[in-house]
Amino acid sequence: MSEIQGMKVQPGVPQQHATRAVFFIGGFGAASWAPLVPLLKDRLGIAEDVLGLLLLCIGIGSLLTMPLSGAAAARLGCRRVLAAASAAYACILLILCQVSSLWLAVPVLLCFGAVMGCIDVVVNIQAVIVEKAAGRRLMSGMHGLWSVGGFVGAGLFGIWVGMLGFTPLVSTAIAAGIILIILVLSVRHLLPYGGEPGGRLIAIPHGIVTFVGIIACIAFLVEGAVMDWGGVFLTTVRGFDLSMAGTGFTVFSAAMLTMRLVGDWVVQRIGQKRVVLGGSGLAFLGFLLVIFAPDQLLLFLGFFCIGLGSANIVPVFFSLLGKQTVMPINTAVPAVSTLGYLGILMGPAAIGFLAHQTSLFAAFGFLASLVALQAIVAAYVYRRIL
Repeated sequence: MSEIQGMKVQPGVPQQHATRAVFFIGGFGAASWAPLVPLLKDRLGIAEDVLGLLLLCIGIGSLLTMPLSGAAAARLGCRRVLAAASAAYACILLILCQVSSLWLAVPVLLCFGAVMGCIDVVVNIQAVIVEKAAGRRLMSGMHGLWSVGGFVGAGLFGIWVGMLGFTPLVSTAIAAGIILIILVLSVRHLLPYGGEPGGRLIAIPHGIVTFVGIIACIAFLVEGAVMDWGGVFLTTVRGFDLSMAGTGFTVFSAAMLTMRLVGDWVVQRIGQKRVVLGGSGLAFLGFLLVIFAPDQLLLFLGFFCIGLGSANIVPVFFSLLGKQTVMPINTAVPAVSTLGYLGILMGPAAIGFLAHQTSLFAAFGFLASLVALQAIVAAYVYRRIL
């Protein structure tokens, strides 16, 4: 391990809990932002097309900082970077609740995306280091804590506003306070280092890491497409009522959360290769059920299979980055994260374009073919790394 001020810091259980806490912060902050989107639209008096372009600033901000975050972690340590980014995360949430100018909203959202992307990269760098030191599977459960944070954040915001009658500003202030409290309780156990010092400033994937990035890109693309287009598919293609539009993604998310929370145990029992290849096959079957199922039960079973099969693919391959020798951890993780985030940004637009040119049936068939390609690339990566 690296030495900081002449002392070796060996990750243990406190570092594992601190890593989980930051994953929770990431999901909790994202869920606290989601209810502010319609409020921001009304406050700025903008149409849907302008709002869409405005929200793109979050993705741009993330893509700007993700390739640089690994170098920052290596030079400053995970503790400093995650502490600064998490504190900024909470503060920017409060600012977003008050922004009343379009020209001010743009830089604020860019900064929000920047800290979000930074947290995502650096907490995964720490997770790889901590898991490697523990000598056992931890990554799936840690990623599951992001989803737990999302569910808790969404649920609490609904209670604060809907049941207790708090204003959005008060609710957001409470959410920001929770983030800061969790950060204060966990910050001393975050790692004071973040991979090998020096190296490239910008993380560019090469070698086998490129193929891991392709897997992450497909996984995030599929998740983003199900989130953004699942409801449209149910209402326009399968004839569901508008009130049922979100049920497909809810089933998908519940399956993914459940499998990630037990994913480390599953991987230890049956092996990571079987989890990835079998999970890809299960997700492929899920898409076939979503497209062709004759009744609602099988259709929702399809969304469940997609979430179940996809849940552990990204965590498993983040763990594998600790075994490759082509790139240092502090450059491999941001390189893969950047490609994964590109999948999130490209997915909704690509599916929309394909659906417009053909049909949503064909677009979801394309997603099924991507899952099959993901399995092929994963098999190649396993032959190269293991």
